[in-house]
Amino acid sequence: MDLAMLRTGFTRSFWVANTLELFERFAYYGSKAVLAVYVAEQVGLGPETAGWLVGSLFNTLLYFLPILAGTIVDRYGFKVSLTACFSIFCVGYFLIGLAGLPAGAPLVALFGAKAYMIGALVITAIGGSLIKPSIVGTVARTTTSETKGLGYSIYYTLVNLGGAIGPLLAMQVRENVGISYVLVMSSVTSLLLVVATLVFFKEPERPADAAPVASMGKVIADMFMVFGNLRFVSFLVIFSGFWAMFWHIFYALPFYVKDVLDYSKFEVIETVDAWTIILVTVPAAALAKALAPIRAMTIGFVLASASWFVMGSFPTLTMTIVAIVIFAIGEATQAPRYYEYVADLAPKEQVGTYMGFAFLPVAIGTFVSGVTSGKLVAHYIGSRGTDGVLVPGPGAAAPQEMWYWVGAIGVASTIGMLLYDRFVAPKPA
Repeated sequence: MDLAMLRTGFTRSFWVANTLELFERFAYYGSKAVLAVYVAEQVGLGPETAGWLVGSLFNTLLYFLPILAGTIVDRYGFKVSLTACFSIFCVGYFLIGLAGLPAGAPLVALFGAKAYMIGALVITAIGGSLIKPSIVGTVARTTTSETKGLGYSIYYTLVNLGGAIGPLLAMQVRENVGISYVLVMSSVTSLLLVVATLVFFKEPERPADAAPVASMGKVIADMFMVFGNLRFVSFLVIFSGFWAMFWHIFYALPFYVKDVLDYSKFEVIETVDAWTIILVTVPAAALAKALAPIRAMTIGFVLASASWFVMGSFPTLTMTIVAIVIFAIGEATQAPRYYEYVADLAPKEQVGTYMGFAFLPVAIGTFVSGVTSGKLVAHYIGSRGTDGVLVPGPGAAAPQEMWYWVGAIGVASTIGMLLYDRFVAPKPA
């Protein structure tokens, strides 16, 4: 890393934006670490409803809406968008946390717990849709051709640090104050980020040669245009299998760790993926660079799929950690080549439009995982009500077998990737 470039190559707005992103990730991953357990047990909706609300509704909107939100960010600017984002986050996280507090009981009873949580989660997701276009846009606008690569590396490193540290902070709050207050702390953090944005963030200048701001109608038209490219969409759908596996770390694994492995600090286990990514990304990317993109992605899929069979075959805390490390190595192997391959699939004059859909597999994957994780937890572990008593599910005699189903998603996706490469992928001249 060029230390001189690190010191002088980036503007104040670049560092402010990335600092805001780091603390926003603390709030997001802190709440994400406990959210499925919180909705299932503290709010009392059970694992199936919790999986659907947290994964299939909330997180799906969080990763799909940025496709549409980008034009809003372009129109109103990064500072206004970040202020709106953190303001909505502040309200949304507080409403979610209120559902588990005595003070919120009358309001929850008025709407019903499920309807109340739908409203609170949707509000929060709308705010979250503005964060990625704003921060990534600031990085793009405040870097040059010489500093852009390092700038994005800093951004992704801070995102992973948020994923690694946020759940640990959440654990401290949950153990010392209560699980509902994890959401309250995310709300307070968001309020502080509103103040920080207003005081410290300066809108970077829009380049003179920047393209005109696209209308919402143009964005929707582009969406239909991209969806009409069956080769591109088929690749995204196949690739979403990776993320369908990944999100079980947040929607199903916490229940398994605390109720089957009897390890109460489940948030620690959720950070293993992020810490491993931080440690192995550079060497894994160097190895993957020598491989064709499809080959690197397929190897990543094989490693990620194998991790769940390891977890299912060895139901111990140590081997669960080992399995997540294997999964993370697979993630680090495929991730660098994925964006390169998406760019290569896009028509040369529409690369920007197509890259806007690069996060679509994350949205598809979290939607699928929200459904499957809740069903797996209910069947193989059971449900714990607000009274704290666990009612075992039909498959509770062998709960580790739930991970074979997650691994099966990976096997199907790996086969799909091989068939795609053989019959659908464009062939080099």
